[in-house]
Amino acid sequence: MNPIELTKRQNQIIELVKKYQPITSEHIAEKLNMTRAALRPDLTILTMAGFLEARPKVGYLYSGKPLNNMISDFIKNLKVENIKTVPVVVSEETTIYDAVVTLFLEDVGTIYVHSDGLLTGVVSRKDFLKVALGKTDIYKVPVGVIMTRMPNIAYVRDEDSAYDAASKIIQHEVDSVPVVEPVTTESGKKGFKITGKVSKTNITRLFYDLCNDKLGGL
Repeated sequence: MNPIELTKRQNQIIELVKKYQPITSEHIAEKLNMTRAALRPDLTILTMAGFLEARPKVGYLYSGKPLNNMISDFIKNLKVENIKTVPVVVSEETTIYDAVVTLFLEDVGTIYVHSDGLLTGVVSRKDFLKVALGKTDIYKVPVGVIMTRMPNIAYVRDEDSAYDAASKIIQHEVDSVPVVEPVTTESGKKGFKITGKVSKTNITRLFYDLCNDKLGGL
């Protein structure tokens, strides 16, 4: 079963390209009695999904790739900036108790920690569980004491692929990875600013949307 369900018009476009390739968008629009503007979203979807290849000054060609290769190419070309979500961030001075409350109120598996706007650490549900089983005073001890610190944190950037993010989540056996960008503070300190996160939920949603043809706008 094809996990990417194409519309009738998208299938018509593929057949036209197969028959007349290379063919320009103007000629495709003419044969379908459409405007180029109305046709553009379908061509974008078909190109990003790997069904078609767009060559400047030449036109569109049918890729002829197996479906699994097209899906693989799509995921490897899909950027982190298109799937990242808002991270939950607290300061190093936040008490463990307040961090735990934040974790459950936000319903997340991981909290990121910052100092002066820079990523300094990460705390997971497992970390909080270990503390709860010990004798730490969670009402007084700051979360910075129990967090995993940089540089021992796997991260990705906006320009990385969704595949890269999924690989790091699997390799490091974590629930999510932060999305960062390099910055320099006013004091001259260099580090990473947290701009988002990619979690197991993001990756699962990506596959769900792929199967339900909801990625046309990316």
